[in-house]
Amino acid sequence: MNADNIKWDIEADVVVLGSGGAALTSAITAHDSGAKEVIIVEKSGMVGGTTAMSGGMLWIPNNHHQQENKVSDSWDKAVTYLDSLAPDMLDPDTLEAFLESGPEMVRYLEEHTPVRFHLYEKFPDYHPDTKGAMQNGSRSLDNDVFPFEQLGNWATRVNPPKIGAPSPISMREAMYGGAWDPETLAERRKSDCRGQGQALIGALLKGVLDRNIPIHFEHRARKLYKDGSRVVGVVAEQAGSEVHIRARKGVVIATGGFEWNKELVQTFLRGPMTGPNSVPENEGDGLIMAMEVGAKLGNMSNAWWMMSRLQSAPQHRDAKPVYLLCQNERTLPGSIMVNRSGKRFVDEAVNYNALGRVLHTFDAKAFDYPNLPYWLIFDSRFRSKYPIFGLKPKTPVPPEFHSGETLTELAKSIGLDSKTLEATVAHFNAGVLKGHDDEFNRGDDTYGNFWGDQSFEPPHCTLGVLNEPPFFAVELEAGAIGTNGGPKTNGNAQVLDWEGNIIEGLYAAGNAMASVMTRVYAGAGGTLGPGLTFGFIAGRHAASGGKTAVMRSNQ
Repeated sequence: MNADNIKWDIEADVVVLGSGGAALTSAITAHDSGAKEVIIVEKSGMVGGTTAMSGGMLWIPNNHHQQENKVSDSWDKAVTYLDSLAPDMLDPDTLEAFLESGPEMVRYLEEHTPVRFHLYEKFPDYHPDTKGAMQNGSRSLDNDVFPFEQLGNWATRVNPPKIGAPSPISMREAMYGGAWDPETLAERRKSDCRGQGQALIGALLKGVLDRNIPIHFEHRARKLYKDGSRVVGVVAEQAGSEVHIRARKGVVIATGGFEWNKELVQTFLRGPMTGPNSVPENEGDGLIMAMEVGAKLGNMSNAWWMMSRLQSAPQHRDAKPVYLLCQNERTLPGSIMVNRSGKRFVDEAVNYNALGRVLHTFDAKAFDYPNLPYWLIFDSRFRSKYPIFGLKPKTPVPPEFHSGETLTELAKSIGLDSKTLEATVAHFNAGVLKGHDDEFNRGDDTYGNFWGDQSFEPPHCTLGVLNEPPFFAVELEAGAIGTNGGPKTNGNAQVLDWEGNIIEGLYAAGNAMASVMTRVYAGAGGTLGPGLTFGFIAGRHAASGGKTAVMRSNQ
């Protein structure tokens, strides 16, 4: 079609679809790189996407905070690490772009927006025993808290956390827990300081507002316009009407994954995914639009796997169910996970993305998934000491928590064989008392002990007996914090077609693109680090109209 024959309702140089971390970074970078008009098109009435509900950390190898703190890292080390986890799967062009532009993106945001990062020195990579990994962390960047009072009324537009009020502490402070100065916390609350993903989105949003970049809420992008081989605009749906938006230089798809689209999940993912942890707007809109214009796809069977629990109330927008993350609950001492046979099936403290793949173990004879459904099991000692799914210790448990004065009673309430569950717990307790989990080696690696109770020495950071009644069980879901497959891009974040040619004027970033990390969750921030980096790359390149290549060291 000829773009000159279309009656455009809105026109801009660069149109960014979505408002998560990748999208906001892309809009800021496009503006600063010379695009005279940049707009953000957001499906919901809120800003921030899943980023706003996350820990907000970024995994960026060889960043300047490492250098300033005399932490030794290198490209070669990072490539060795990633290649060991995904041999023959990494795309050299996008990987090089990530490693080159990631540190540049971090420095740029700190110099040109209110975003501020600090090194999380002790956070290990998620596969610490793999060659090239950082066992003592330092590739993961945490956010300084950000005062939301700077946003004025816009503060109410940021997606809130799933549980409770926004926290006034950083991820690092949250992990070390409890030792904060009351006066500092009081001062932070006065200015509505928020940490983690809230801080990242709040600071990025302030950067957007400072540049007067418009955000069009309640506009669901539905279709891409092409003029010949070039994408020139978007059709959005707003209040039942079509809105035609022209993009003179480029469209950036940063709409998140497709984990809330049942048909796409069943079509593409490698196994069951029943409990998505992201915002419900992630229905694959960007993926569908990209497929319609001939985009090549990649990494479609993978996701950022996570254990989750269905929360009965409250619900998401449009009455979508809420699924809560299950992270600390399975790594602290005094809990285990069992499958439908009543047996443990994994080191519960292993990283969530790797554990998610274990849930997809397939029994060829039974033609079924033996580890689904599965339950978190814990005792009263655990319940009285640790928060669980946002519930403070010793508070009443919700009705979906099963309980029993004995393991036999508990097993009957969830339909498990009581003798098997009793034997499973007895075997685990014996290993705890001996000081080693012979079955799955829980407590043997740096990552598992990091997520445990730091008041204990390894391996008892994560190993603890279950012997104090009553006992509890919570059914868990095979969840995901997002899918990570989508249109394939080159190192400039330009979407490619099935012959490897560039689809001019079309870019992708975040979970809407085929992840540069393929199946690997490298470390804390393994989603947001690449996401913001390719948002940065896309915005810069789109602002040039695709005429100026992003320069890297070997070009």
